[in-house]
Amino acid sequence: MDKKYWRSLNELHSTPEFQEILDREFPVAASEYPEGVSRRRWLQIMGASVALAGVSGCRWEDEKISPSVSRPEGLIPGMPQKYATFMELGGLAESLLVTCYDGRPIKVEGNPDSPQSKGASSVFAQSETLSLYDPDRAVGVVERRDGGRYARDWQAFFEYSDSVLGQAKKDGGAKVCVLADVSSSAARKGLQEKFATLFPKSQWYDYTACSRDNVYAGSKLAFGEVIRPHFDLSKANIVVCLDEDLLSEHPAALLHTRDWAARRDPAAGEMNRLYAVESRFTTTGLAADHRLPTRSVDLGFFLTKLENQVQGLLSGKKSEAAGDSYAEKVLAAMAEDLVANQGMSLVAIGAGQPAELHAQVHALNERLGNVGKTIRYTKEPLARDISSVDALAKLTAEMQSGAVDTLVIIGGNPAYNAPGDIDFVTALTKVPNSIHLGEYEDETSLLCKWHLPKTHPFEQWGDARSYDGTLCVAQPLIEPLHDGKSEVELLAMLCGEKHPSTLELIKEAVKGSLDPMAVNASWRRLVHDGVLKGSTLDAVSPKAKTLPPAKTAEAATEEFELVFYPSPQVYDGRFANSGWLQETPDNLTKVTWDNAAIIAPSTAKSLGVEFGSVVKLILDGKSLELPAYVLPGQAPNSIAVALGYGRTAAGLVGGDVARDVAPVGENIAALQSKGKTDFATGLKVEKTNKQYELAITQDHHSIDTVGVGEIQGRVGQLVREGDVSEYKKDPSFAKGRTHHPELKSLWEELSYEGQAWGMSVDLTKCVGCNACMVACQAENNVPVVGREQVINSREMHWLRVDRYFTGDDVDNPGVSIQPMFCQQCELAPCEQVCPVAATVHTDEGLNDMVYNRCVGTRYCANNCPYKVRRFNYFNYNKVYEDPNRKLQALVLNPEVTVRHRGVMEKCTYCVQRIKAVQIEAKNEQRPIEDGEIVTACQQACPAKAIEFGDLNNEKSLVAKAHANPRSYAVLSELNIKPRTAYLARILNPHPSLAKPSTEGHGYGEQHADADHQEKTEKH
Repeated sequence: MDKKYWRSLNELHSTPEFQEILDREFPVAASEYPEGVSRRRWLQIMGASVALAGVSGCRWEDEKISPSVSRPEGLIPGMPQKYATFMELGGLAESLLVTCYDGRPIKVEGNPDSPQSKGASSVFAQSETLSLYDPDRAVGVVERRDGGRYARDWQAFFEYSDSVLGQAKKDGGAKVCVLADVSSSAARKGLQEKFATLFPKSQWYDYTACSRDNVYAGSKLAFGEVIRPHFDLSKANIVVCLDEDLLSEHPAALLHTRDWAARRDPAAGEMNRLYAVESRFTTTGLAADHRLPTRSVDLGFFLTKLENQVQGLLSGKKSEAAGDSYAEKVLAAMAEDLVANQGMSLVAIGAGQPAELHAQVHALNERLGNVGKTIRYTKEPLARDISSVDALAKLTAEMQSGAVDTLVIIGGNPAYNAPGDIDFVTALTKVPNSIHLGEYEDETSLLCKWHLPKTHPFEQWGDARSYDGTLCVAQPLIEPLHDGKSEVELLAMLCGEKHPSTLELIKEAVKGSLDPMAVNASWRRLVHDGVLKGSTLDAVSPKAKTLPPAKTAEAATEEFELVFYPSPQVYDGRFANSGWLQETPDNLTKVTWDNAAIIAPSTAKSLGVEFGSVVKLILDGKSLELPAYVLPGQAPNSIAVALGYGRTAAGLVGGDVARDVAPVGENIAALQSKGKTDFATGLKVEKTNKQYELAITQDHHSIDTVGVGEIQGRVGQLVREGDVSEYKKDPSFAKGRTHHPELKSLWEELSYEGQAWGMSVDLTKCVGCNACMVACQAENNVPVVGREQVINSREMHWLRVDRYFTGDDVDNPGVSIQPMFCQQCELAPCEQVCPVAATVHTDEGLNDMVYNRCVGTRYCANNCPYKVRRFNYFNYNKVYEDPNRKLQALVLNPEVTVRHRGVMEKCTYCVQRIKAVQIEAKNEQRPIEDGEIVTACQQACPAKAIEFGDLNNEKSLVAKAHANPRSYAVLSELNIKPRTAYLARILNPHPSLAKPSTEGHGYGEQHADADHQEKTEKH
C-alpha cells in the first residue's frame, strides 16, 4: 500500500503560493532589504538578540567585566568551567549545568545529577544565556511620578519603602498587599511568613497565567486533600493522554520523554503504546501510536464512555464490537488495552480540563490498579487556598475599592496577562504606592510608581524544588549586570534587614535538609551538585472519595470552542524578547514570530477561510483579529491560539510601542475570562477579507517543480517507518525501502584509519521538541535574522526538524518528523562544486568549512541534496565590532568562529567540542572514551535519540546504531555516503487499528530495475 507524505496543505494542493516558492531558485536578491521593512527596524531586529545591535546607553554601573589582577587558584584563562544552578518556571526548578568562560556564562545544559531531567534541558533553559545579556533588561531603579521617569538608586527606594511601610505598620499593614509569581523557594516562604508577622493584616497573593489549579482542585475532589500525581512512563505499557501533553507541557516533561523513549526500542523488549485524545496537535500527539482529534469540551463525554467500557470489561462483560467510526474503534482498543494491562498502564488528563474530570481520572487509575505502580502520589507543596485567577480577581476588586494603599509585585506581569474580564490595569492606577520587581520595564512596571531591577537566575543565590521534590540550589555565575536584586533579597530588605546576605538566607532555609553532622560539607556538596540527592517528596497513599455520577451530556457538535495554551516558544510571554525562541519554528505549524488561529481543514472549509486569511474571533462580547493557520489534525470546530504574544513593552525583539516597535502577534489573554482561562465555548468566527503572511519554514528548500516532485516521491525513503509486526517480520525492512543499481564512485574513495566521526538519530524516540535546534544555535553562534528574512527563506538554523503529514485524511493525518542537518558526506557533493575549496574533507571524515576562503557562490547549497547549508545574506555580526556594544557579544561562544556576510555555514558536528576533547586526551596521553564527546544537540535531547562518536570503534554506541537493522542513510542511492544514519521509526498500533503492512518498497513511485533503465535512457 502506498503511503502519501506531504509537508503542508499548500504542497498537498499545489497552491499558487507554493508554486511561487518553486519558481525561484533563490529567495530574494541578497542585496535587498525586504520590502516594507525600514533600515531602522532591520537594525532593531539585528540589535536586540544574538546577532542584534544593542541599545545605546547599556552600561554596567559599578561592576566591570575584566580579567582578575591576581588569578584565582585553579583558574586557567580560556578554559571553560561548569557550575550547577537552576531556572524556575511555574514554581518548579529545572536543574542546569552552565558553562562559563573567564567568568561569563555562555552555554546551558541539563544537570546530569538531576533525577528530574537526567541531563536534558528545555528550549527555555537553552535560551537563558541570551536573556542574561539582553540589552533591553531593566537598568537600575526607576521612579515614576508626575508623568516623568527618574533614575534612582536603591538607597532612595529604601528611604521611600521605610517611610511607606513604617506608616503601614501602625494598623498592621491592613492596606498592604503582595502579588507574587509562584515559587517553591523555602527561603522566600520563610520571608513571606516573616512579612506576615510584621504586617499581620496584610494580604499575600500568588498568580501565574499558566496555572495547574484544575489539577489541584481535581485531587481535592478525589481525595479531600491536594495531591501531586507522578507518572512513571518507564513502567507503563499503555499510556493514555486526554488533552495532556506529558512530553512537552507537563512540568516533568523532560523525565517523561526520557522514560517514554526508553520503551521505544523494538529490539530491547515490549514497546509501550501511546494514545492521545486532544483538541490541538501537541508533542505527545505527534509521538502517539494512535491520536484522536477531539474538542476539549467533549473530553468529559469521551472519558465517561471510556470509564463505562473499562468497567464493563473489568466486570467480565464481553466487549461489544466497535462501531465503524475511527473514534469508536480507538475507544474500544483503548479500553481493551487498559484492562489487559492493569497495574502497567496510566491515564493522564491535561491541566486545562475541569477539576471533575481530574477526579474521574484518579478514580479510573485506582480502578485499574495503577496507583503505587505507574502512578504515585505526594503532597502538593504549591497548593494554595484559592486559585491563581481567583486570587488576582480578589486583589483587583480590593484595589478598585480603594482598600489597597501599597502593592508590592514580585515578578510576573499581570498587567499584560490578566484575563480580559479582570481589569487589573485600571485597578493598579488607583493604588498610591505600587512597586514592581522585574527583569524588564514591562507592561506592569510602566504602571507602577517604582520599578526595581530583578536579578537574572544566573546572577543570584536561590533555592527551589523540582517537580519530584528534589531540592535545587542556584549560585551566582556572574555579578548582577544591572544592579538587580533577587526576590529573596528584596523581601529581606522589606522585612527590615539593611544588608542581607542572600547566601546565608538560602543556606539557612535549606539547613533542615542537610546532614546535621556536617552542615558545611553537605552545603558545599549541594552547591557543587546543584541538587540534593534523596530529597524527593515522600509518597503518600490518599484514600479516594466516592464521586457523584459523571455528566454524560455531549456539547453541540456545531459549536465552536476557543482553546488557550502556553506558547512552546515564549511560554506566557516572559520569553517574548528572546530572538532565539521567537525564531524557533513551532514543531507542528512551523510558524515563527507570530501566533495564529489554528483551524481544522473541515472547519476552515465551512467558514470559507484559507491559510493566511485574517479572522475575527468573538467571545463574550470581546473580539480579536488573527491570521488563520489551517492545520491538519486540529479537532473540527476547535480553534487554538497560543498565549504569550502581543507584548507592548517586551523590548526591541518582542515589541515595544514606546520605541515604535510593533508587538509580535496578538495578546489572546483579552479573550480569557475567570473560569475560562483554558478553553471556552460560544466562540463566533467571522471572515474579514484580509490576508496576513505568516513566517513559516516548512515549505522552504523546495527548489523547483522537478525538485518538489522528487521530494514527494522520496519522502517514504527519507522518513522510513513501519509497525512492530513489520519489524518482527523483517528487522532490516528500512534498508529495502530504496532500490538502486550498483553504486560506483567517480573519485577514489578515502579510507579513515584513525577516528571516523559519525552520528545516528533514532526516529522512534525523537518527539520534535526543538531542544536540539536551540542548543545548536546557542553553541554555534547562529544568528537571528528576523521575521521578514524568515519569510524570504533566509533563516540560518544549522539544524531543522522536518515535519511530514501522512495519509489522505487531512482532518486526522499521521505525522512523521526528521531532524535534518549536514550529513557530513564522505563523497560530499558540495565539495565537488566549490571553486575555491572552501568546503573540504578532513582525515577524520568531517566536511569542514574554511570561512576565509568562501566567496559566496552558493554552488555548494545548490548541490546539497539535503538543503542544510545557510548563506549569510547580511553581516549579522557587524554589531560586535562596535566598542560601545560589548554586552551582547558576551553571549558568543569563544570556541566558535563568527561568520560574516557572503559566507556559507552549516553544521560541523560541533567540531570545537571534538577538538577540545582531543587536546585533553592528547595531553593526558590516553585514548578518547566513547561518549566523552557530546554534541550540543545530543546533550540537550531529552529522548536520547541522538548518538555521536567514532564509527571505527565497533564498541561505540554510534557504531552499534549504524549496525542496527533499522539503520539507513538518507539518499544513500546518490552514493554520497553520509556519516549520519537514521533508525527507522517503529509504531506500536493496536492490532485492531493497524494498517495493512507495506509490500515491497511501497513508497512513492515504483523504482524497479526497468524504471532505472527508463530514466537512464531519458537522460
